[in-house]
Amino acid sequence: MSTDPIGEPPAPEPAEGPGPGTGGERRFEPDLRAMTRITLRPIASPMPLGFFTVAIASVLSGCLQLGLLDTTDRRAVALCVLPAFALQLLVSVLAFQARDVIAATLMGVFAGSWLAYALVLGSGAPGGTRVLGVFNLAFLCFGALMAAVTRPKRALWLVLVVSLPRWAATGLGGLTGAEWPTRTAGALGILVALAAAYAAFALMLEDMRSEEVLPIGRSGPAHHAVEGDLAVQLRNIERQAGVRRTL
Repeated sequence: MSTDPIGEPPAPEPAEGPGPGTGGERRFEPDLRAMTRITLRPIASPMPLGFFTVAIASVLSGCLQLGLLDTTDRRAVALCVLPAFALQLLVSVLAFQARDVIAATLMGVFAGSWLAYALVLGSGAPGGTRVLGVFNLAFLCFGALMAAVTRPKRALWLVLVVSLPRWAATGLGGLTGAEWPTRTAGALGILVALAAAYAAFALMLEDMRSEEVLPIGRSGPAHHAVEGDLAVQLRNIERQAGVRRTL
């Protein structure tokens, strides 16, 4: 298959096999690969915003669990945490546009969890503590599954690994009403905030300087996405979501 001197596309090649008619004639089809163009829209990474949102909301909820904020401040905490829902939902949408399904899924579920937490905490619904306990145990199962697939993306993986025991302690405290699991969850919430803030700051520095400044520990496909050349990025792009015909 070749092109003429002025670069026009070649003549269509005959398709193999008989055509749809009854006479067995051969039909001609163009090579659609030579006619296809894939246009990508670069966007800035939304992950620093997502991680900083996790950090700020975790500090507020952790201080409430530790007793640094009084129980009468629950509604105020709920109102402060509520914007985390909108911010992380935005991060999820942008991550889907960037074709990062892992980050998009995680941030989308985080957004839903902050909304549920703020609504239950702010409304003072009867049985809210026990319901949030079950909710956190269900979230623990989700987080364990996500941690199994996010290991190459160490920033996400680090925040998840630190969050897992916090969800377990929060769930246990909500179901039993015991004070020590709630206090433990509060301390772990501060630790989650520190991990998320580190990840956000490291990613922002990396974006500003176009190189890794603070260690993030990417491996596998996540490492190739940053360190690989353009040929690596375009490999198998025709099979990726948004390009292929069905998901």
